[in-house]
Amino acid sequence: MPRIENDIKLDFKDVLLRPKRSTLKSRSEVDLMRSFTFRNSKGSYRGIPIIAANMDTVGTFEMASALHQSVAVSSGTSDGDFEKLGAILAAVPQIQYICVDVANGYSEHFVNFVKDVRQKFPTHTITAGNVVTGEMVEELILAGADIIKVGIGPGSVCTTRKKTGVGYPQLSAVIECADAAHGLGGHIISDGGCTCPGDVSKAFGAGADFVMLGGMLAGHSESGGEIIEKNGKKYKLFYGMSSDTAMKKHAGGVAEYRASEGKTVEVPYKGPVEATVRDVLGGVRSTCTYVGAAKLKELSRRTTFIRVTQQLNTVFGNDN
Repeated sequence: MPRIENDIKLDFKDVLLRPKRSTLKSRSEVDLMRSFTFRNSKGSYRGIPIIAANMDTVGTFEMASALHQSVAVSSGTSDGDFEKLGAILAAVPQIQYICVDVANGYSEHFVNFVKDVRQKFPTHTITAGNVVTGEMVEELILAGADIIKVGIGPGSVCTTRKKTGVGYPQLSAVIECADAAHGLGGHIISDGGCTCPGDVSKAFGAGADFVMLGGMLAGHSESGGEIIEKNGKKYKLFYGMSSDTAMKKHAGGVAEYRASEGKTVEVPYKGPVEATVRDVLGGVRSTCTYVGAAKLKELSRRTTFIRVTQQLNTVFGNDN
């Protein structure tokens, strides 16, 4: 018989952070660097933990150069993917991060694939996802993953919720999955749902170790694809990795047994990504000053979320 969970699950838009007394005099005093040692690989990371999504038009080599950290090789879960992963890592031994990425991280096959990757690459740091619940976070960490990617359906070009009815509000997913991961010494990435710098802060406040951005990093010089001109305005293409566009590019089209679960949009061209990154980091630093966190590491400990019915005063529009 179907079951209904009555606990309220929340998205970024449903909350604001409560300000708290602070001794910080300036945003410049806030340290956004994080240092992690990973549970299974024993590898270490130091940097500002904001990641470009592993999507055609966002996770480009040019974007990697602009962000200066954390390059990972992404893989699906077919036999061919396993062989290709081995070939890439043999050719480029400097890569220490593997991202095993599927839309639905709940299959037994996926868990077994993660175990196989761990066995073959014992010292590489493995990211696995996507999932949204604590029990699956624990299972993947115990299978050998170090970092769990959290998010089903929140992305700006994801239509999974519309096509399948499946999903989980992102803020609650991050809170619950972070709790599960941290209990085992693992880490999580909040993947999807951030529309502005404030959402990035909320993800960190909810316990995310890393935050992955797709739509916010789309449309820049470093993003993939050509610039399109229409009526004197410049655009760049941005599409979900389960969209018609992506499947035509990578799989020869949408297989007859499935539906597209992503859309393709034209994003206004934004120029170099540097200004957007500066805006995001400035916003997160400012959040930290409002709640009295001298380091990004302290933000989740200083976070109290308050439920709201309205985020913004929209009398002059929605985009500011």
